[in-house]
Amino acid sequence: MMNRRNTWRLLATVILCASAWKVSANGFRLPDQDAFATGRGEAFVATADNPSAIFYNPAGITQLAGDNFRGGLDGIYYKPSFQPAAGQPNSGYTYNGLDNSAYLPQFFYTHTARTVPFSFGLGVYAPFGGNMNWPQDTGFNTVATSGSLKYITINPVVALKVSPTLSVGGGVMVNYGKINTTQGLYSYPSGFANYFDFSGNGWSVGYNLGLLWQPHPKISFGAAFRSMATVNMKGVTEFELQPYPGVSSPTQRDASSKYTFPLTAVFGVSYRPTPKWNLEFDADCTDWSTFNTVTIEQPPVPSPFHQEIPVNLGWQASWMYEFGVTRYFDNGWHTSAGFVFNENSVPDAYYTPLAADLNRYVFSVGAGRKGERFDFDVAYQFCYAPTRTVTGSTPSTTPALFAGQNADGNYGFSSSAVIVSVGMHF
Repeated sequence: MMNRRNTWRLLATVILCASAWKVSANGFRLPDQDAFATGRGEAFVATADNPSAIFYNPAGITQLAGDNFRGGLDGIYYKPSFQPAAGQPNSGYTYNGLDNSAYLPQFFYTHTARTVPFSFGLGVYAPFGGNMNWPQDTGFNTVATSGSLKYITINPVVALKVSPTLSVGGGVMVNYGKINTTQGLYSYPSGFANYFDFSGNGWSVGYNLGLLWQPHPKISFGAAFRSMATVNMKGVTEFELQPYPGVSSPTQRDASSKYTFPLTAVFGVSYRPTPKWNLEFDADCTDWSTFNTVTIEQPPVPSPFHQEIPVNLGWQASWMYEFGVTRYFDNGWHTSAGFVFNENSVPDAYYTPLAADLNRYVFSVGAGRKGERFDFDVAYQFCYAPTRTVTGSTPSTTPALFAGQNADGNYGFSSSAVIVSVGMHF
């Protein structure tokens, strides 16, 4: 058992660690912002011909005449799994995540002026977010238990048609983030309450840029860039650690921490051998190295607390390689198919069970119709990740170090998603 001094040191360190693994775990990009794009495996930066171009490539909105609205809903069912490593308790037993579904809406509106070569747009969407919740008896409950992130972006943009073949665009991203986390403080079953919660929210501002160039009717090039954005999450921590004096009842204190969400860059080429076919390949990079060191800041507190506590997370940049094809038919109908390979971002040394960070293979199909006044698209997406075996991981939290726990083991992941988008032209 720990003495009281070590207990206070433990809790001081947990404040940072809980908030840090929370965001790194659930701060994944959510690239599925439109059913047509998702049906093509998100290979859309060099096509960008509906209002969701505000997200994918703001230069593309110059292709739209008049006023256009497009909204959608993405419903996903996901299944993370974990098997403890050989030699650990319950080795060979499979644990599954407890929260398995999420719903993400998107809204986009564009207006193209008739007398000047400018187009304007406004998008509201969630580029990051997630939720993960593990059972208490996994063997890593002091490393991680649960966490959730909500991240909403309001994105006004403007685009200029420089020439009949070249457009550029950009806008401001106003971001709101909110996090909630929970982790255990004992590694063994106990009738005493023991938990640590962190909750916080904040705002940030960034920008996005896009370029669309079609030098030939059969070839189009696209590029898009989204800046990093730092959110200063301000909130409270709450912990209870029975039966220790002074911490045996829920205790709250103010806390805040800054999280720098990564920049992204996408480059793509679309090949259209005939008006009935569109094939595209994109390379999409996310610079997760911004999740390297995170620091919790607290008001001045007496010893043995520290006012600032850094933790090294060690994430690294990763790529998504996206390929999509669309076949167009008469009367506005079309079908699509796509494939994405998504690299993982977290090395074994810093692995957290809340990340579900594995190499992923994503397959998708879609269909829809574009009419004179209304349009719609429906897409289905299946994601599969081969088992990842994590070895030699070191937890970043004092509770896990003290308890002798780590994140070693075999991890799996699969998901299915349906996304529907509808649009109106007026």
